[in-house]
Amino acid sequence: MTNGDRLTLDHSSFRATRAFTVVEILVVMTIILVLAGLVLATSSYVHNKGARSRAEAEIAAMSAALENYKADNGVYPNDISVDARLNLDPSAYAAACLTLYKSLSGDGDLNRQTDSGAKSYMAFKDNQLSPATGNVAYIKDPFGNCYGYSTVFQSNTAKGYNPTFDLWSTAGSTTSSSGWIKNW
Repeated sequence: MTNGDRLTLDHSSFRATRAFTVVEILVVMTIILVLAGLVLATSSYVHNKGARSRAEAEIAAMSAALENYKADNGVYPNDISVDARLNLDPSAYAAACLTLYKSLSGDGDLNRQTDSGAKSYMAFKDNQLSPATGNVAYIKDPFGNCYGYSTVFQSNTAKGYNPTFDLWSTAGSTTSSSGWIKNW
């Protein structure tokens, strides 16, 4: 090459590549994290709303079954002494819930089959019973707790919520009854 010669470059052999900057990658990751957080928050809300709706439907079905039980027997299953106003712990409802199961299902020996000669007022699905297999320990609400059932103040309506029976789900809250799902 001489001094007067110009160097010419063939641009076809070079490719212009553009890379993402670190800032652009961080912005995209932040947007993805925000959207994922919104989806998770929404799915939790939807799950709780679905569980609450299912509990309301189950309480309505058990209430109807209890009315049918009373029509046939003259009384509600009434050897229950749980006071919903004083006891917020769902584990304390297991015995009352078991009595409710025996009365409505006709399954006195808890083997998930209606006893011979007994009348079934309600059929329970396996996902409504705890444990999922074997002998029944209690009817479980969609939140995994026992349903509450009581006739403690059936004869004294001034003290009870309902002159017939009380049936409720704690809806996962053991600190306050304000969010409970109930028939009264």
